[in-house]
Amino acid sequence: MTRTGKQRLSRPLYEGLPWIYVAGGVVALAFSYFCPYRGLSIPISLIGLLAVLGGVVVLLRRRDYRAMRSEYGQADPTLRDLGGED
Repeated sequence: MTRTGKQRLSRPLYEGLPWIYVAGGVVALAFSYFCPYRGLSIPISLIGLLAVLGGVVVLLRRRDYRAMRSEYGQADPTLRDLGGED
């Protein structure tokens, strides 16, 4: 079986991915706070900070992209399957 189109994530997973990044980053930051080893705590906290920052950046970029498309009267293609504007 061959795939002819692009491989895509399911919509709920795609929309939830930034929140997964943020939640994972918060967990990593909390773990680094309670970690008794300083050598391990610092890299974990940096990874957690990058995950939180990355999740927030993706959320804001998606929001801005969708707002910009709606300002120019173009329907957002990601909302077609939700019954949005056609």
